[in-house]
Amino acid sequence: MSATLVDTLRTLVGAAQVLQGDGLDAYEVDWRKRYRGHALAVVRPADAAEVAAVVRACAAAGVAVVPQGGNTGLVGGGVPDGSGQQVLLSLTRLNRIREIDADNLTLTAEAGCVLQAVQQAADDRGLLFPLSLAAEGSCTIGGNLACNAGGTQVLRYGNARELCLGLEVVTPQGELWSGLSGLRKNNTGYDLRDLFVGSEGTLGIITAATLKLFPRPAATVTALAACDSVEAAVGLLNLARARLGPGLTGFELMQRFALSLVERHFPQLPKPLPEAPWTVLLELAGTDTEEAERERLAVLLELAMEQALVNDAVVAASIAQSHALWHLRESIPLAQSEEGLNIKHDIALPVSAIAGFVPRMAKRLQQATPGARIVCFGHLGDGNLHYNLQAPEGAVADEFLAAHEAHINELVYDEVLRLGGSFSAEHGIGALKRDELARRGSPVVLGMMRAIKAALDPAGLMNPGRVV
Repeated sequence: MSATLVDTLRTLVGAAQVLQGDGLDAYEVDWRKRYRGHALAVVRPADAAEVAAVVRACAAAGVAVVPQGGNTGLVGGGVPDGSGQQVLLSLTRLNRIREIDADNLTLTAEAGCVLQAVQQAADDRGLLFPLSLAAEGSCTIGGNLACNAGGTQVLRYGNARELCLGLEVVTPQGELWSGLSGLRKNNTGYDLRDLFVGSEGTLGIITAATLKLFPRPAATVTALAACDSVEAAVGLLNLARARLGPGLTGFELMQRFALSLVERHFPQLPKPLPEAPWTVLLELAGTDTEEAERERLAVLLELAMEQALVNDAVVAASIAQSHALWHLRESIPLAQSEEGLNIKHDIALPVSAIAGFVPRMAKRLQQATPGARIVCFGHLGDGNLHYNLQAPEGAVADEFLAAHEAHINELVYDEVLRLGGSFSAEHGIGALKRDELARRGSPVVLGMMRAIKAALDPAGLMNPGRVV
């Protein structure tokens, strides 16, 4: 049966686009190198019709399909298992911008479009697609939507879900649903779009999306500010909200050790401020001139210093300097990867709870794992922290994870849920957190999710072993 299916897939998409054998690590190993699988075949269709044909063939053969975009996920949701019996469906050849409707402020892109290419296509028309992630040079729109990605501008523009108006989806039966509407108002029954956004490929395969665009800001200005505590950083956030209003598009928090890893592994990057317990990156996007917006940001920071919320700050004097400041923030995950395997937590909390959570949890973790190094950074403006733990200096990272990860997760997630938070803010559930969701999720919610899965994918062939 496997050989027959592979022959059928070659007929459907061309023999050159069906890959088998060794040398497929780019598809079969996840970005963190924690999950390594083996596919029956890697199939690379060229368009939505070929995706539908591949899914129909797999459904007829009873073979599971694992969709994959840029393979930049962090929860093991986009690589096959080790059975050698799953088809990995790579969407990277679906990479066309189908349409830009400037009057309607929409862009329709195929699922394999790299996020940076979508940003550039909008920019070329004098418009803005605001989804922005550290992996934007390699992650794809389909993956962004499948995981409901967040990124650095959620504070103003929302998650990927809020940026999507319509979808084109291949169902588990291989039917093609074309729902690429650019309408802002469309109440004609259940919102099927929202079933697929955030479903991580378990209900169907996103092949294209109609996305919201925005007028490009006249000026965007970035600053770094040094704070003595998370409490001071939250105070700065409140002040920035009050003074800058919707112009505040980014508010990123970075712990001293997180930035020290960047300095260790990327010493060529600038160091604009002396070391501080906490550093905040702020971004202001406004309608005035760059000089005027820079002055607004400078005035805010002066006021923050008067209120003892900030003890040092620098405002970027050019676009190049702004990019350099963002590069510091975006290099933290890469520096962590260079440092070795680590325990990742993608948590969401009410902003009001974060100042108490951070020192309290640091104390508990040091008691549980003396010498372990906390790497805390993230999107303070929307309450999403990447609260990670690196092995003690000199320890073997994989041995540290094997010995301590389960207990550390228990400590962190117990406290997060006690505070009304979430243990999956923007990375998704995937394989990594599936058991956590099953154990900690509301029985009512899990029951509804499983009912939806059973209704849409009764054979369980869409990305099995993920989410539910």
